[in-house]
Amino acid sequence: MEKMKMMLVDDEERFLSTTEKLLLRKGYDIVTAGSGAEALEKLRTHNIHVVILDVKMPGMDGIDTLRAIKRTYPLVEVIMLTGHATVESAIDGLKSGATDYLMKPTDVQDLIERAEQAFEKRQVLEEKIRVARTRSFMKSPREILRDTGGA
Repeated sequence: MEKMKMMLVDDEERFLSTTEKLLLRKGYDIVTAGSGAEALEKLRTHNIHVVILDVKMPGMDGIDTLRAIKRTYPLVEVIMLTGHATVESAIDGLKSGATDYLMKPTDVQDLIERAEQAFEKRQVLEEKIRVARTRSFMKSPREILRDTGGA
């Protein structure tokens, strides 16, 4: 079974380093980014399953980053994280494809549980895609007989 790879995206260096250390101690594979642009760059070279993404960042904010991630990497699950939650930003994030929403400060165990749930969701989706692809290559008994001239 594949191990979950997470990316933390936040402009607060202290939050990034502290959370990264806690998650590394618990055995998770972590990549960090200090901006939306950096996150998109790292997604090109790392196979990331779940992104924990801060909403409020200078430059490219979390909602714009989320939309760019979903456009280019639709299977990446994104959990929005903010210390400035508003109903509007929560709704906007969920409408744009976020899987979940967490408030800062967040308990690391809660973050892990939500990330694990998002990873499971992705694995189910990947399995459905595999099955659909397999079915598209497989022929029914009737097609096999027709192709061999048997029926």
